[in-house]
Amino acid sequence: MLLPAVPLLVGLIGLLPPPGDGDRRRIAAGLGVSGAAIALLLAFWLVLDPMRVPSTGLPLGGFGSLSIGWSALVDPAAGYVALAVTTVALCVQIYSIGYLHDDPRYGPYAAQVSLFTGAMLLVVASSDLIVMLIGWEVMGACSYLLIGHDRRLPEAPAAAVKAFLVTRIGDVGFLLGIAVLIASAGSTRLPDVLTHDHSAGTLTAALLLILAGVAGKSAQFPLHTWLPDAMAGPTPISALIHAATMVAAGVYVVFRLYPLYLRSPAALAVLAVLASITILLGAMSAMVQDDLKRVLAWSTVSQIGYMTGALAVGSPAAALFHLLTHAAFKALLFLAAGAVIHAVGTNLLSRMGGLREHMPVTFWSFVIGLGALAGLPPLAGFWSKENVLTAAAHATEGGEVTPVWAGWLVWIAALLAVGLTAWYSTRLLLRAFFGVSRAHGPHGPDWEVGFDDARHLTPAEPHDPPGSMRWPLILLAIPAALLGLAAFAPGFRTALELDDPHLGVAVALPMLLLATGAGTAWWLWRELPGVDPAEALGRSRPLLAAGFHIDDIQHRLVVRPAKALARWATTGDIRIVDAAVTGTGAGTSRAGEALAEAHRLPLPAAAVAVCVAALLLGAIAWWGAL
Repeated sequence: MLLPAVPLLVGLIGLLPPPGDGDRRRIAAGLGVSGAAIALLLAFWLVLDPMRVPSTGLPLGGFGSLSIGWSALVDPAAGYVALAVTTVALCVQIYSIGYLHDDPRYGPYAAQVSLFTGAMLLVVASSDLIVMLIGWEVMGACSYLLIGHDRRLPEAPAAAVKAFLVTRIGDVGFLLGIAVLIASAGSTRLPDVLTHDHSAGTLTAALLLILAGVAGKSAQFPLHTWLPDAMAGPTPISALIHAATMVAAGVYVVFRLYPLYLRSPAALAVLAVLASITILLGAMSAMVQDDLKRVLAWSTVSQIGYMTGALAVGSPAAALFHLLTHAAFKALLFLAAGAVIHAVGTNLLSRMGGLREHMPVTFWSFVIGLGALAGLPPLAGFWSKENVLTAAAHATEGGEVTPVWAGWLVWIAALLAVGLTAWYSTRLLLRAFFGVSRAHGPHGPDWEVGFDDARHLTPAEPHDPPGSMRWPLILLAIPAALLGLAAFAPGFRTALELDDPHLGVAVALPMLLLATGAGTAWWLWRELPGVDPAEALGRSRPLLAAGFHIDDIQHRLVVRPAKALARWATTGDIRIVDAAVTGTGAGTSRAGEALAEAHRLPLPAAAVAVCVAALLLGAIAWWGAL
């Protein structure tokens, strides 16, 4: 229970106002870093000796016959994911000290990062579906606050609202799916839900509803559109969301419920279709982005598709392994991107270039991170991605719960995305770190021109980040490079089928596509100096840059009708409901005023009125008696 409780408690304390403005930053930094460090130590304890972690329940309440309580989910998978979450969270907290050194709202920011971390750990470590749902919802609220943190950016509040609303759409399905499973099993405990004999229709309906929530949180088609816009948030938050929390939560939930998905081929087939579309959609959109962070954001969409694809073809171990390696290299890439942005003052690749000599630590961080992203051996991403491809290839042979056609779909999409990923990774590296800087147009930046022949650089030249931002890069580079060796641990080796005799053949084709993609991007860059390799895509470039206009389609089919309906409802409320209430009140007031005037009549007139009324009532009574 301490694992999620520590960062949650630290986050709540951090939201309290400190004694004075001068102490606020030091207190916030101390709380954020110490909370993440303690959680990391607890995660290490869970990984090293899970049998000593107590899993006894703690009653929290109930609804009718259902009792809700905290009980820990103690197994290696929970330990590995918790370790990834806490490692990235600690790096983000340390990195943020330097990155947001002049931010007056750093205090609540650090507290919200702790709450975000604690909510993800609540999802990871809980074996009660209601408690897991609470963590799931707290993550959504924290994502809204953190994405919209920088109020100076006009796009930040809109991106925060979009992320919140799009994920809410999926969360409605997630809530209903959880409710159906709990009602069917008569228990909120995950072991009871997994072992209960659900009817086929009920189970498929519940699992498909849960996939809606997974699509929202993990940015899978068609609810992926919030993730690229979420780049308006601070870069450390991008690292946290994309690497270890939020987008990983949906994959982890399916991993936990996977015994149920094995009993529903229809749900796995739907998951395979969504994963295949997402893999290619994310990779193709990343190929043409000019914003450095949006390239990485679209790559996250694609890589999460690899994880859901592995789940769809029957290999939860491969999905979990890619989740862990992706957490390492994607956190490294986003924090390294933050160092570049911090140094050059722009997100745009078209205004970068020539940074390799001035930012060596950041450059090698990108080399390792992009190599792992592309699946370059022997980096971590190579091992996890190849296992996803091997699992998909096995699914094409039949004999699995997943339909054969779904296995072919995932395998082909994942295979094609290998070449696309190598292409945009190479393009990013070349555009940002090689060639001549394009910071101030065709003549280069101020620190390249206007000086003597020795080309002395001014103090404004780009440089590697300070220690608080540099050390997290060095730390994350280690698992990004070496985490693939975990695949040879006995448990993983069996689950990942690394001894498969066809593995060598399965590796050869992806390596050929990787070399082709990277080589094509390099050739275009060399043959067309100063020209973006994406220009070679011609008229398709605007389509890819806009993510196939899916965002616009959703805006026309969903947002506009919803706004129109809201306007009609508002108009009806004002002109009908409010008018009726206002009219009733106005009529009563006028009647009261009329009676008040009647009470002011002189005595003779009042006597005449009373007599007339008495005669009228008598006439009515006589008429009724006839």
